Amino acid sequence: MDTQGGRNIDPADQWVLDPETGEYRLRTGADGAPAATVPGQRRSRGRREGERRPVPEPGEGTRRGGAVRSRKAKRSTKRKVLTWTAGTLGFVLLAGGAGAYMLYRHFNDNISTVDVGTAGSKNATSDDAVNILVIGTDSRIGLGGKYGDAGSVGHADTTILFHVAKDRSNATAMSIPRDMVTGIPDCPTKQKDGSTETVKGTPKATFSPRFNESLGQAGRDPGCTMRTVTELTGLPVDHFILVNFEAVKTLSTAVGGVPICLTHDIDDTDERGQGSHLRLPAGPHTVQGEQALQFVRTRHSLKNGSDLDRIDLQKQFLGSMIRQMKSGNTLSDPRKLFKLANAATKSLTVDTGIGGVDKLTALAKDLNRVDPEHITFTTLPVRDNPAEGKNHRTVVVDEARAPALFTALKNDVSLTEVEKKPTASDAKLKGPKADPSQVRVTVYNGGGPQGSAQTTLEWLQNTKGVAHSTNGGNAPGARQDRTTLAYAPGQADQARALAAMMGLSASALHPGTDGSRAGTDMTLTLGRDFKGPGVPVTGPAKPPAGVPQSHADKDVCVG
Repeated sequence: MDTQGGRNIDPADQWVLDPETGEYRLRTGADGAPAATVPGQRRSRGRREGERRPVPEPGEGTRRGGAVRSRKAKRSTKRKVLTWTAGTLGFVLLAGGAGAYMLYRHFNDNISTVDVGTAGSKNATSDDAVNILVIGTDSRIGLGGKYGDAGSVGHADTTILFHVAKDRSNATAMSIPRDMVTGIPDCPTKQKDGSTETVKGTPKATFSPRFNESLGQAGRDPGCTMRTVTELTGLPVDHFILVNFEAVKTLSTAVGGVPICLTHDIDDTDERGQGSHLRLPAGPHTVQGEQALQFVRTRHSLKNGSDLDRIDLQKQFLGSMIRQMKSGNTLSDPRKLFKLANAATKSLTVDTGIGGVDKLTALAKDLNRVDPEHITFTTLPVRDNPAEGKNHRTVVVDEARAPALFTALKNDVSLTEVEKKPTASDAKLKGPKADPSQVRVTVYNGGGPQGSAQTTLEWLQNTKGVAHSTNGGNAPGARQDRTTLAYAPGQADQARALAAMMGLSASALHPGTDGSRAGTDMTLTLGRDFKGPGVPVTGPAKPPAGVPQSHADKDVCVG
């Protein structure tokens, strides 16, 4: 480490952003020596060492020989800055140019990680759908008792499952109510000495446990919340992003404030003096820092004074935050970009699978392909806990509506109108189809109802004319969620014919790579999604009805 005046100084801290030029320079010394530019940065021809570049007026470019250089200057600025984004907050990380190594080191050291084992072991990018759990913790540790209960380790106060479709055409952000009664599974947690200790789960009872107890309670880490969500929805959770009170304040300030709009006046202080203490009149506002934190914590002055009402405010805040992150006002301003990158990397805790600037860069670029127009916010369908009578302090999963939403997410069904991008697998369904009499298949039951293989066999033979079909019984190995059809290279026409009969999607077809003799059977394995012969198993084509939603590109008033 370099030293100055006998103090250890991080090299990254010696470089500061010049707000007038957008360039990084050495911090000026006490003797007032001229600031140096970043090593490796080319100096302008004819300019004295340490002299600043003239700053053009808004809308003007720096001229050389009569040529306007605005476009080149913008490109240069983008190469010199780092911006950061991950998950539902919608930021973008692009690294490069002079001084990038020092900034890389600085930001990389900022990032905090938690090893949650296999629950967060997936690579940063994937060719499949991605599920990221954004957890807002109400921990007061390190906040000096400013928000009460200074020793509180925090719980899953705000939780959003961010599902990004496989083709990146759309995304759904599903809020999970903190006061929902649900079971919490056993959870292996990593200890400081490297050992693993399993926190015993809590089965669902009449009034407990609440979902927010999946974090913090009994030493549970974010991996426990990830496992709880998977058990609840059936969706695997790939990564988590943990934010605290300070994250909301610093990120909202870094982007210059987040626009919000209220339908009525807010005065969030109850008779006991509790609440967020937010006071705002109805209408549009821009909140940042402490006021932004008050906004996302407000609930006492809302219609029902409940967590469900507060979720609506948080949806508006996040949607507006995403628009701010992706706006030209942020992406073209090096000061905002630097503040955003520094605030984000200091404020967030992530799993080791995305714990590093390189990994977050890859994830952010991947997720940034989703247009805000096709990012939908919704809430896991719940209903008042019937066991509480009139005092509904908790809720339970609405079994009539929730399964349809979970199935839609599993099948990448967008909650907004979006044109699905064609994939390479779609070509499997295009081309000639064999006559049913030429189709050869063995049917296995790998997860469907008992007797599914036999009923499907009879249906194929008696209704569809597939005479060369055989009942293979139960499939070897573990039960599978999806129905699949495996076929040899020369059986594509047979596969297309059988897929049309069964209602299989292109993703269900698995072509082999090895040669095969004439007369070899294809393998149809019925999964948990199988409902019966002749019933399409391609998943829902339309989003489920009765699911409340809002969109990241829409600016609406709430409250």
